[in-house]
Amino acid sequence: MSLDPAVIDALSHVSTATITTELRRLGLHSVWMRGPRPLRTGQPRVVGEAFTMRFIPFREDFSNPQAWPQRRSFVESVEVVPPGAVVVVDAMGNLGAGVFGDVMSSRMRYRGVAALVTDGALRDTPGLIASGLPVWCQGMAAPPITAGLALANWQEPVGCGGVAVLPGDIIVLDDDGGVVIPPAALDELIPSALKHERLEAWILGEIAKGAALPGLYPPNADTEARYEAATRAGGAPDR
Repeated sequence: MSLDPAVIDALSHVSTATITTELRRLGLHSVWMRGPRPLRTGQPRVVGEAFTMRFIPFREDFSNPQAWPQRRSFVESVEVVPPGAVVVVDAMGNLGAGVFGDVMSSRMRYRGVAALVTDGALRDTPGLIASGLPVWCQGMAAPPITAGLALANWQEPVGCGGVAVLPGDIIVLDDDGGVVIPPAALDELIPSALKHERLEAWILGEIAKGAALPGLYPPNADTEARYEAATRAGGAPDR
């Protein structure tokens, strides 16, 4: 799992809002994870390949530590996530148990995991923040994972926040939440998304000068022409 640094650099300059808009133009509408929010706002935008984990409801004979040697264990899961990956956890929207806490998140951070996103809850808020792992979740819960969930598998298709996520999908996370990008869409998405960002930055500059919105946003043909002229003259933002 090794994402091209040029892709990371490009997408780190594109908001999830822009990405969802541009993916809609490509016919991809269900890409934004509903529910997960950043534990702390103002974190740098995160870009990485999805490493998926799927959780199921807790069952006593399946979920206790004694059963771990016979199946993939909860603790082992953290040790196989590659550096740079975004861990995407399908917790079925369960908010009654903390999927991960400070110990697991600290280990992930040490191993170079880029971020964690889940449609469930996490626990140990102070330690989670202190770990430095960028986290997006739907809430916090004091009870441990055994209060409601068990790890079923990793690196298989999952659902997170109402969105299908496949291992190797590209995940972008910022203050507006998380968006899923199929790798096959990157070649079309990146140029259009970067242009979208530059155009909107220019439009905001025009608004700051007092320009009215009609014809400016959404841009009509005249606005597009003025933007292109500003770009040629070096008056439009690079990003």
